Amino acid sequence: MNARRIRLIIGLMTAALLGIIGLQIYWIDWNIRLNEEQFDKNVFSALNKVAGKLQYLETVSVLEAMNQSRGETGNVQRTAQLLQNGYAAQALGNADTLPNPVGEGGTFEDNVTMWEYMKVTQLLDSKPLAERVPLDVLAQSIQDEIGSRGIQAEYQYGVYSKARNSYVIVNDHFVVEDSGPQITHGGAPTLYNSPYKVALFTQDMESPGYLSLYFPNRTRLVLASVLPTLVLSVVFTGIILFCFWYTIQVIFRQKKLSEMKNDFINNMTHEFKTPIATISLAADSIGSPMIMSHPDKIKRFVDIIRQENRRMNSQVERVLQMAMIDKKDFQLSLDELNLHEVIQQAVDNFSLQVEKRDGTLRTDLQAKRPVIEGDATHIASIIHNLLDNANKYSPEQPDITIGTRDVPMGVEISVTDKGIGISKDARKHIFDKFYRVHTGNIHDVKGFGLGLSYVKAIMTAHKGLVDVKSEPGKGSTFILTFPKTVTPQTERDVAERTQNRATVEG
Repeated sequence: MNARRIRLIIGLMTAALLGIIGLQIYWIDWNIRLNEEQFDKNVFSALNKVAGKLQYLETVSVLEAMNQSRGETGNVQRTAQLLQNGYAAQALGNADTLPNPVGEGGTFEDNVTMWEYMKVTQLLDSKPLAERVPLDVLAQSIQDEIGSRGIQAEYQYGVYSKARNSYVIVNDHFVVEDSGPQITHGGAPTLYNSPYKVALFTQDMESPGYLSLYFPNRTRLVLASVLPTLVLSVVFTGIILFCFWYTIQVIFRQKKLSEMKNDFINNMTHEFKTPIATISLAADSIGSPMIMSHPDKIKRFVDIIRQENRRMNSQVERVLQMAMIDKKDFQLSLDELNLHEVIQQAVDNFSLQVEKRDGTLRTDLQAKRPVIEGDATHIASIIHNLLDNANKYSPEQPDITIGTRDVPMGVEISVTDKGIGISKDARKHIFDKFYRVHTGNIHDVKGFGLGLSYVKAIMTAHKGLVDVKSEPGKGSTFILTFPKTVTPQTERDVAERTQNRATVEG
């Protein structure tokens, strides 16, 4: 899959994901607003019911007082209900006597005259608002109406008097005289800003005040009704985002792996092509009549065939070895070994290659306790790999130093060169299989990109650490840290140190 197609797929997936997230946000916002409207509707309905009940009770008391003054009895509840339904307003505009809603010419059972009703109403108008509202009835009515609508939340209520320009009742008690709307008793300042207000005693010429409710946890109450939907939406959206991110990572990882495998195949082809061509040429030469009569030349060509065969076998062994490590189908042969002896032997074997390039290979073995538990063969191989890399990636005369020192975890080995160095981006991938650092104008660096991957695998098997410090143009230092013994406790220590190192570098 080419880069253009990958970008197109990522663009389409991103657009679709953004569209889904946008729709989720829109529906959640719409649901919240719908719940707010329903909540407001229920609260105002409850307030109107309470205000109507207060007005109804006061009307009943007015009619009872009027009947008592006349020495008569009547169905005051029925009359109060009729007044509550607006017949008092009709009577005020059209007649001296309250009309009978049943039919023309009828009168109420209590035979109340309008002037008597208006007289008592005027007396009520002159009474302070606080005296017209019974506290127990108000509190119980609010509780009943709020509860009947399924609103289970903490609330505050108050009765505001226009005459006093302040609240006269707040939360089951009367409020003393104050100088203005700076009441702090019972949370009154919050009531001033509450949108939930209804006028009281609207049968008066002018309403003397209003009843208000305040919900401190209104936002939380509204959100609680959509919380399950909100949580599920966030969870599923998070899962989609994670899958999207993971898919993109896999696509790029697979693309990179494909490129690295192609490079590996090309490198392997070139690595095998040269020795195969050399072996073929040497075999043809041995079969030549001119060569068959010269035993010394035959021996030379046989040595060439044997050398090239060993070279091919070494390459094949390295590939097979990495395959075994990937499958975890190998076991370390653990013995006590002296790292200084292993290093010295590797230096002796490798020094000739460095000297051919007029380079220097020195040792700085400072560790006082170099004995560890490890596999001598694999440790010698990874040291040889690091020395080989230091030599190959030094453009001119190699200057390589291999040293040791004691550390709390065990023994540390460092291989330092003054070569081309490694960039910060390349350092993140140098331990990946098939990855090879770009060498710029240097084209004679051969290999499969398996050396450092092998180093990391062996260090992991030894419960050790591998790290690199490098700057382009200034060289590199590879650091191997071996524990004294390979035990479960050591494995936990390695994990902790790896995490701490990652935190510091991050």
